[in-house]
Amino acid sequence: MRIENLPYTNRHMQGAQRRIWLRQYAPQHLDHCAALMLHGLQQRERGTSQSIAVLGAGACTEVPLAGLARHADEVVLVDLDVSAMRQGCNELAASALRRRVRLVEADISAGVSTHLSRLIAAQHWESALAGGASTLFDTAALCLEQVMVPEIPTIETLDKSACGLVVSSLVLSQLFSYPLLDLLEHMQVLAPALFGEQERHRRYQEAAQAFRVRIINAHMRLLHMLTDRGGLVTLLSDVRGFAFLVYGSDHDTAHRRLLPLVPRIFPDLIRNYFTILEEAHWEWITDLPEQERPGRGYEVTGYVLKPIMA
Repeated sequence: MRIENLPYTNRHMQGAQRRIWLRQYAPQHLDHCAALMLHGLQQRERGTSQSIAVLGAGACTEVPLAGLARHADEVVLVDLDVSAMRQGCNELAASALRRRVRLVEADISAGVSTHLSRLIAAQHWESALAGGASTLFDTAALCLEQVMVPEIPTIETLDKSACGLVVSSLVLSQLFSYPLLDLLEHMQVLAPALFGEQERHRRYQEAAQAFRVRIINAHMRLLHMLTDRGGLVTLLSDVRGFAFLVYGSDHDTAHRRLLPLVPRIFPDLIRNYFTILEEAHWEWITDLPEQERPGRGYEVTGYVLKPIMA
């Protein structure tokens, strides 16, 4: 499962060295991320909780941890990769600020990848393959239709309405993309000739889209549940990926290949739970092109959100 490889991936894609790289190639990304988190901090109501939670914190590459810790009783970093969070915390120069940071190891999806993996293992793939492409993708769709997505994922030691600011830091698209890629990778091993053919199969496409929506709704409920009355949410999410072959052409729509990540109804899903106070859009490059390998980047949308109270 891709989720199990996060510590290895994060060592190469997060931390102080990565921040230096981003300052050179995507400085607006760091600026927008920090600004929206600090805006959420500044706009929370007086009297709300002085605790902050950062979901998907990793090594805090894009998180202005010192700025958050100075204005909080406690900053709770939540991620599966404890070593990355510890690395981010250790960058704080002042020991007084480090004492305000608490690390929580947690799967923010509450085990979706693990459950999907079990469903994949339980299928009769050889029989499905013998039935042709349609049967194979119907079997994959069945896995997505049956996978358990909790109504509200739980994070141990984080209570309801515990935080005056809750940050979702570029983690949302991973919650559904990683399990979907695990499933497609399994199918590619079984039938490499069918790689990419999932786009032609309606049931699979509908199941994948419904899976994305279920994950997004669960994450919105989690953010809402964790936020104290008078508190706010900062949500940062990749919304579309792109690949480019020549550095400098990454902003040229004629020279990039696009990969949608979130459904078109993503803003409407957010509005079911939150009032949008602030919205920003930008792009960031994650990899430069090298020889035959294209460069990669993402279009990002960031929000400051106020929970809609019942």
